[in-house]
Amino acid sequence: MNQQTLSAFIWSVADLLRGDYKQSEYGRIILPFTVLRRLDCVLEATKPAVLAEYQAKRNLDIPPDPFLLRVAGQSFFNISPLDMKKLMGDQDHISQNLYSYLNGFSPEVRDVFERFEFHAQIDRLSKAGLLYQVAEKFSQIDLHPDRVSNHQMGLVFEELIRKFAELSNETAGEHFTPREVIRLMVNLIFIEDDGILSRPGVVRTIYDPTAGTGGMLSIAGEYLEEHNPKARLTVYGQELNPESYAICKADMLIKGQDVSKIAFGNTLSEDGHPATTFDYMLSNPPFGVEWKKVEKEVRREHETAGYDGRFGPGLPRVSDGSMLFLLHLIAKMRPVEDGGARFGIVLNGSPLFTGGAGSGESEIRRYVLENDLLEAIIGLPTDMFYNTGISTYVWIVSNKKPAHRKGKVQLIDASGMWQKMRKSLGSKRKELSEEHIADITRLFGSFTESDADGKPISRIFNNSAFGYRTITVERPLMEDGKPVVGQKGKTKGKKLPDPKLRDTENVPLDQDVEDYFRREVLPHVPDAWIDHDKTKVGYEIPFNRHFYVFQPPRPLEAIDAELTQVVSRIQAMLGEIAG
Repeated sequence: MNQQTLSAFIWSVADLLRGDYKQSEYGRIILPFTVLRRLDCVLEATKPAVLAEYQAKRNLDIPPDPFLLRVAGQSFFNISPLDMKKLMGDQDHISQNLYSYLNGFSPEVRDVFERFEFHAQIDRLSKAGLLYQVAEKFSQIDLHPDRVSNHQMGLVFEELIRKFAELSNETAGEHFTPREVIRLMVNLIFIEDDGILSRPGVVRTIYDPTAGTGGMLSIAGEYLEEHNPKARLTVYGQELNPESYAICKADMLIKGQDVSKIAFGNTLSEDGHPATTFDYMLSNPPFGVEWKKVEKEVRREHETAGYDGRFGPGLPRVSDGSMLFLLHLIAKMRPVEDGGARFGIVLNGSPLFTGGAGSGESEIRRYVLENDLLEAIIGLPTDMFYNTGISTYVWIVSNKKPAHRKGKVQLIDASGMWQKMRKSLGSKRKELSEEHIADITRLFGSFTESDADGKPISRIFNNSAFGYRTITVERPLMEDGKPVVGQKGKTKGKKLPDPKLRDTENVPLDQDVEDYFRREVLPHVPDAWIDHDKTKVGYEIPFNRHFYVFQPPRPLEAIDAELTQVVSRIQAMLGEIAG
């Protein structure tokens, strides 16, 4: 069964719900029932053996759970004699039997359905007289992984969530990231470690602090399985949205992951994995979302823990919390002495340049660059994400840069690498092809400057190229045509500055301040001086400026000739109207 057929079949359940439910409520029924049927199919083959083992261990008064997990061959089990098909045999007691069946699952699965608030939905469906019909629909489809792979199932969930989000005017992009963007990010964080990852029995950890439905963690797992089936990836995550968390957890259960490593809650205010560090990390935090709700906790950590906490370098403005996730991931990097870490994070353009010298954003960039953590930034095409058409950038950050990358940052302009989608999905109109992903990965891996069609697409800079000093230029306060001199304290005998004439200049870090001042300022204002006490260091990454290619305007003669032609055409048309 292909993804479209399956999605269409599941979507047909909406026909049953129409009238009793608003469109925006369909997901509350369809998502948990899809998860339930998936789990039901996974356990079907081992169900008789699990029930027999359960009875045997009960008779011996032995705690059965470890034995049941082994017999089930999964990281979950169900001890109810019922399953979805058996539920169909007793229409009159469908509600009680479904509750009983759900209670037969192991605790981690029961938590999934609690996050969906599934019991309340069962009750509502029962009162509307729809419970049996909906359950019967789902009992008719086979969602066993042999029929519907984990990858396909992930795509089905994403399509359903996107549809429900559109119906309820929610933001689908908060829940998941386009698969091809994740594949690119996974390639980039693993590429320099291919040698290590190909060793038999290697175990590595990966973490997503904004896990959504688990797409990033799943694709990272698929990549490693494809390249080295003997390697093992232990996944960790955290998610704030209850439904997304439930789907992520169910997906990880089926894949045999330890779901206790998927935490629920707000990553910024309640870190679900305190004191844990990771080998690899991926994140697509929400763009331009304010962090006012967690401001108290974040500021407290910044002020009391400093650099021992996650937010030591600085805090961005409250209107956009995406750079807090950047700091969170940096704090979660495995120390260099233990092997180091690398991560990829999707950010919009704001973290590149927002905030002048001394601002929270600039101080965060300063920390990243002065500690030589930034490997590369890749500019993606616009219209790549479901909920926004704006420009987006993938930052690759590492504390284990190879020798040839040390002290350097690579900027890759991939904004022209895209193909048009056959059908738009929300704001998403473009996608990366496999060839585009391979090209970007190759550009990153080769670490060389290169051009395409006469335009630069890969450039390499020293870290210091993004730094500058903001100097304060003062001019004297004048009275009766003479400079006013201070009479006491620090200013005694010195010219007093005129605040109205005060100005600032940004001097690149790799230029001498005094040379710059003599060359750029003094020829225009000979009486000026620098107040060195006010000098601040700032960092910004003017990404687009580094890829701008000047296009000279057309010759005036060509423009004149074109205008003459246009005027002649207009006169001819006016003549026809008048005639």
